[in-house]
Amino acid sequence: MEERKLSTIVGGVVRVGPDVGSVSLAPGTRSWIVLLCLCFVYVLNFLDRQLLSILAKPIQDTLHVSDGQLGLIGGLYFAVFYCFISIPVGWIADKTNRVRILSLACALWSAATMACGIATNFPQLVAARMAVGVGEAGGVPPSYSIISDYFPSGRRGTALGIFNLGPSIGAALGVAFGASIAAAYSWRDAFIVLGSVGLLAALAILLIVREPTRGGLDHSSLTGDNLTESSASGFGKTIAMFFSRPEFVLASLASGATQIITYGAGNFTTLFLMREKAMTLGQIAIFYALVQGIGMSAGIVVSGRLVDRFSRRSKRAYALVPAASLACALPLYMGFVWAPSWQIALVFLVGPTFLNYFYLSSSVTLVQESVRPDQRVTSGALLLLIMNLIGMGIGPTLVGEISDFVHRGNPHHSLQFAFYALLPFYALAIGLFLWLAQVLKSLQSTAEASS
Repeated sequence: MEERKLSTIVGGVVRVGPDVGSVSLAPGTRSWIVLLCLCFVYVLNFLDRQLLSILAKPIQDTLHVSDGQLGLIGGLYFAVFYCFISIPVGWIADKTNRVRILSLACALWSAATMACGIATNFPQLVAARMAVGVGEAGGVPPSYSIISDYFPSGRRGTALGIFNLGPSIGAALGVAFGASIAAAYSWRDAFIVLGSVGLLAALAILLIVREPTRGGLDHSSLTGDNLTESSASGFGKTIAMFFSRPEFVLASLASGATQIITYGAGNFTTLFLMREKAMTLGQIAIFYALVQGIGMSAGIVVSGRLVDRFSRRSKRAYALVPAASLACALPLYMGFVWAPSWQIALVFLVGPTFLNYFYLSSSVTLVQESVRPDQRVTSGALLLLIMNLIGMGIGPTLVGEISDFVHRGNPHHSLQFAFYALLPFYALAIGLFLWLAQVLKSLQSTAEASS
């Protein structure tokens, strides 16, 4: 008898198979629309976050803040609010409507971004940036979970890789539009105009994105066919689970060490290029924006595809892919810091911009693939808590403080010395990812032996 072909749609994903008992999953049109919408919101998330570093020079000229103060605003102060608030927000999102929480968060950080544009002194700028951090804490973890319920296992690395284009596109657009608006008008107008776009996006989220069924595309071993209200994961239970899994802790620490580099250098690259490499805001808006947009975007897309491809053979790919990329990025980063002109510096910068972000798709996919659907938002928030508290909290603060210290004796190259101070963190991150690879190998061997 000829096999009957069955086609159904669940949560935007088309299930196709010869009969009811054998189906394969392919993301439908709605899945891709939702993904693009969430990616756009992430673009705004990162764009608003990066405006401070992009417009550092005119802000310094107007408000008379030091490198150290800029490092604290973009680093430790922001990280404390952003990271710790993301945990309760993640837990609430695991129990309630994730789309509504994402929309509310987008509206809050966008309004706070506009408030940055009207700050007249350092304390007011700090308060506005803290409000941005509070809003952005509810942006990424719910999106991770929503995407995982629109895309099945085996497609999530690519989907999350596309979603994680948000930072690269946001950084590029922030440089292009932020610098252009500041050059034509003022840095204050850049905050107000770009923040207002987010208020419209918050409304669009509610109109376009539907709340998907939790775990509707997962294997029964993750969803738990017999999951009841009494056995559903509570807040404390999810936290305990996360920290009891060495692969999650190592992925978080390795990602945090990487982010010390990406946030430490990223928060001061525009200032470094303008102050020590003699670039203008107009040149920043064109050439640096291209490096950010093309380099980061290509790196995140490639890393997502590599993770999906190689993790089917071995879960060690979640660790070996970012370890290899960081090893290749190290000498290119040194060339960028050393370069005698901004043209040569940007040529070298393409490499680290492409390679430094392979960790993101790897770590996020590892966690989202390995936990139950009712633990995804909280687990994603815990991953972000650790890696952002380390990377965002230490990186910009360290660079700013070192620059202030060196500036007293070498005012013309203080940021160059501060950027060199980030080199040991490449070695630390690579070492932690290699350790993670060994743990994943051991876990996979144990699982194969028990099956």
